[in-house]
Amino acid sequence: MQPAVEPAAPEPVIILMCTFNGAPWIRAQLDSIATQTHPNWVLWVSDDGSADDTRALIAEFSARHPGRVGGIIDGPRRGSAANFLSLMCHAGLPQGYVALCDQDDVWLPHKLEHALAQLRPMAGRPCGWSGRFWISDAVLRPLRLPAPWQRGPSLENALVQNIMSGHTLTLNPEAFALIRRAGPVDVPHHDWWIYLVLMACEATALIDPEVVLHYRQHRRNTMGMRWGARARVARLAAVMNGNLRDWIAANLRALESADLPLGEKAQRLLAAQRHDRTHAMQHVLCDFAIHRQTRSETAALALARQLRRL
Repeated sequence: MQPAVEPAAPEPVIILMCTFNGAPWIRAQLDSIATQTHPNWVLWVSDDGSADDTRALIAEFSARHPGRVGGIIDGPRRGSAANFLSLMCHAGLPQGYVALCDQDDVWLPHKLEHALAQLRPMAGRPCGWSGRFWISDAVLRPLRLPAPWQRGPSLENALVQNIMSGHTLTLNPEAFALIRRAGPVDVPHHDWWIYLVLMACEATALIDPEVVLHYRQHRRNTMGMRWGARARVARLAAVMNGNLRDWIAANLRALESADLPLGEKAQRLLAAQRHDRTHAMQHVLCDFAIHRQTRSETAALALARQLRRL
């Protein structure tokens, strides 16, 4: 008779939460982490100088859940992107899958378990996963679900748009190693940077329609709602006033300076930029089929190029 085979232990997950004056909401998020159906997780927190009870609430959670908080560190106080990338590159982090976490969301119980089920078949290859979410009001009443992305992930999209929402992101160890290898670069948005790195290194981005959390909307959101008419107007304004151009330029500078195993397409793109930095984005938009997820926003990019706003 064959001996019974012990079931494999669930993969460890490091949850990375960045905080700043999150006391009104953080207790609900911490409680939702505690009720995850995936049992093997540890929380690391980087606090960016909170002046409210955020740290006290984390300490209270740690006392109620011994061994679950691996570390609470001081953030660099240069905004959420710098805070997340600084935490991701912290030397003391353990090994495992990595899930990013916002202080004001609420996770559904199966979030980690579902993410790992999608990532597990990609073992050995860098892969990032992002899920869908309820856009909810300040008291977590669901308002709407964002529409699915129409064209899916690609380098051509990642250059001008992020479709991997940071508050849902989970990375396998190989993808996490790429971000740590690049280091705490100076970029405007950490999740957009992660998406760009994955695509530039010919890794895999899984964009999952499964709803896994409540994305709480309130007056102090760092980014705020990215859907609806007002959000579309704001995106168009970012194109026309040069903000998008500046964000893209910062991402490309970071990509060029980072020590990353770039794919052939990304290498060609950066070579074209080095050849003519004055008109770099003009060449990129023309020669690399750059696009956003909708036709209207891609058309806005073309108009911005003609108007020399990119």
